[in-house]
Amino acid sequence: MATGERGDLGGYYFRFLPQKTFQSLSSKEITSRLRQWSMLGRIKAQAFGFDQTFQSYRKDDFVMAFFKDPNVIPNLKLLSDSSGQWITLGTEVKKIEAINVPCTQLSMSFFRRLYDEDIVRDSGHIVKCLDSFCDPFLISDELRRVLLVEDSEKYEIFSQPDREEFLFCLFKHLCLGGALCQYEDVISPYLETTKLIYKDLVRILLVCAILQQRIMNRHFLTLLWILSGVTFMFYTTVMVWETCLNALSDYVPLLFFIYHFSILILTYR
Repeated sequence: MATGERGDLGGYYFRFLPQKTFQSLSSKEITSRLRQWSMLGRIKAQAFGFDQTFQSYRKDDFVMAFFKDPNVIPNLKLLSDSSGQWITLGTEVKKIEAINVPCTQLSMSFFRRLYDEDIVRDSGHIVKCLDSFCDPFLISDELRRVLLVEDSEKYEIFSQPDREEFLFCLFKHLCLGGALCQYEDVISPYLETTKLIYKDLVRILLVCAILQQRIMNRHFLTLLWILSGVTFMFYTTVMVWETCLNALSDYVPLLFFIYHFSILILTYR
C-alpha cells in the first residue's frame, strides 16, 4: 500500500505527528522522578492524527487499520525485550485485541480513599508494612499491598471498575516502577506525576452547540501511543471519551467531548 493511501478497513487513515510533544514526559522534575523509578528511557509517547468519524462498535477495525497503516508501520516505536532499545513496528500486525478503557475520573480526589483508609498518613507518608513478595515485586508498604495483593484487607477500597480506569492504571504503573525502582516514602510525587501525564494525554475539548454541524463533523482526532517496557503485563487498549459534562450544563447549551484514543502498552518489568 502506498504511503498516504487509505486502508482497506473502513477508509481509516492516520498521519504521524512528530511535531506533537508531551511536556509531562520531558520536564526536568518528571525526568528526575522517572529516573528514580527506573522508567527513564523506557516510556514513550507518540501522536498520530485521524480525521474520520469514529464508531465505538468498530473499534477492532479502527485499531487494526491503525497497525496496518503505511504511515504507522515505519514510525510507531516499540521497546525491544532483547536489546532494550526502541525499534519501529516495521511490519503489519496480524491480530489485535481492543479494550475500552474508561476515563470517567476527572479529579485526583479519586485517590482520597488512600488517606481515609490509613494507607497514607495525613502528612503524606506511605504506611509501611512487613516485607512480602507478589512476584516479581517486593511489597514493603500498604500502597503496593492495596495495588497488588487481591486478598489483602483493603484491596476492595478500589472496585474492579475503579481499577480499570485509565487514571488508576497510570497511577499503578508509576507506583510499581521498573526493575531498579527506588520507591517513594511519600505519596505526592506519584500523585503529581500521574496528574501531569494524565492531563497531557487525555484532553477535553468543549464545542458549543451553536457551531455549525459541518464544522463539528470535521473535528480532529488524535491517537496517542504510550509504550513502556517496565511492567510484566502487556495489554493494548483503546480509550474512547464520549460523555458530556453535566456539571457545566448551566453555562453552555451543549458540550461535546471530541473523541480521543489512546493505545497503551504497559509492560511491568
